Amino acid sequence: MANRKQQLRTLVLILVVTGVLWFGGRTVGRVSAVAKETYENIEVFTNVLALVQKNYVDPVSTKQLIDGAITGMLNALDPHSSYLPPEMYKELQVDTRGSFGGLGIEITTRNSVLTVVSPIEDTPAYKAGVKPGDQIIKIEDEFTKDMPLVEAVKKMRGPKGTSIKLTLRREGAPKLIDLTLTREVIKIQSVKSRLLENGYGYLRVTQFQERTDDDLQRHFAELEKENGGPLSGLVLDLRNDPGGLLTQAIKVADEFIDSGLIVYTDGRLESQKQKYFAHKAGSHTEFPMVVLVNGGSASASEIVAGALQDHKRALVLGTQTFGKGSVQTILPLEENAAVRLTTARYYTPNGRSIQATGITPDIVLDNPIVQAKAEGGRGFPMVREENLPRHFEQKGKGAPGNPEESAPKTDEEPDENLAVHEGELGKDPQLDRALELLKSWNVFKTVVAQSGS
Repeated sequence: MANRKQQLRTLVLILVVTGVLWFGGRTVGRVSAVAKETYENIEVFTNVLALVQKNYVDPVSTKQLIDGAITGMLNALDPHSSYLPPEMYKELQVDTRGSFGGLGIEITTRNSVLTVVSPIEDTPAYKAGVKPGDQIIKIEDEFTKDMPLVEAVKKMRGPKGTSIKLTLRREGAPKLIDLTLTREVIKIQSVKSRLLENGYGYLRVTQFQERTDDDLQRHFAELEKENGGPLSGLVLDLRNDPGGLLTQAIKVADEFIDSGLIVYTDGRLESQKQKYFAHKAGSHTEFPMVVLVNGGSASASEIVAGALQDHKRALVLGTQTFGKGSVQTILPLEENAAVRLTTARYYTPNGRSIQATGITPDIVLDNPIVQAKAEGGRGFPMVREENLPRHFEQKGKGAPGNPEESAPKTDEEPDENLAVHEGELGKDPQLDRALELLKSWNVFKTVVAQSGS
């Protein structure tokens, strides 16, 4: 016990010295208050640690307890901060490069239950019919309630060809759904493109990875080549894009804006207060654009949509976005572990924080059939930031209005016999409307030019 008390004193001394260094620019009184509070709480922690090690039914290592304490501490902050042990840190690095072994599913935690944000296109989860809003009740035979996200991801990852069983609860389904999925090497094609009609292009960004901007430039060049010249209009589809790298979101927005602010971040430290501006070189501003969004559009995709909307570079069409307006920083630790910590909020060029609110489209247009199928039943809302426990409240000026007030109400029932495919003309009402708007804009521009002459 004497040895443990000495360890406690040493730990507190280190924390006090750290506090003096950290708060060096503040008053001595403030340092003393911080040191006292730190000492009192660390003493409680070490007492609990000693009680567990002495009285728990099975022997437990100090490392196991400390790791658990770190995990719990970060989970108590917000839904996006977490501890990344070495294997999870490695997988995170693999994710941003766009290739990993797994199921292809974006998940979050809602009311302590693992919940699907969106399956990634052309992956085992997508092909098996996993839908946004599905709750993952069990992975194999293990219940997932209160299971940390990082642990759930670890369980669902694995070598190509191995199988895993998921048990899902879907709103409107009479019973639980059991799915056995075979893992594949998930190579996410972050950008897809297609010429809709002569003169009108379609770009879909599924996730923001290390090469997204390079891929987008290549696809854009291919569209112009196929079109035989410059485009007359472009649809940028960000629906069900869960986000990714902030740097790539900035570069993608920069492709279509030639000047001004794209996004800025604001945090406690000066290094977290950053402004990112557009550049004229290489920008494509000669044609009208429509951006498609929905409740699965989050984070980086909201940055792009918000920037294009604020600059009046594009019309945003669809439904309210997810509402993730925070920035996470990966802070490496020793032994190849890391902390994923929320360090700042981001704001659109006009100073809007979309945290827990989302981007309100200029034209609110639901896709009732796709929505009904995606949500697993009529009336079941997609999971959004505001539904997550411990989410940040919105901060900032110029916040968009209540989405419930913006969205028109409709009693129209979807025709379940109609085959609907997102991204396919004639079978995707939002895309059809986007193309109509682009054509109308060009007709209007021509009429104005003729009347002016």
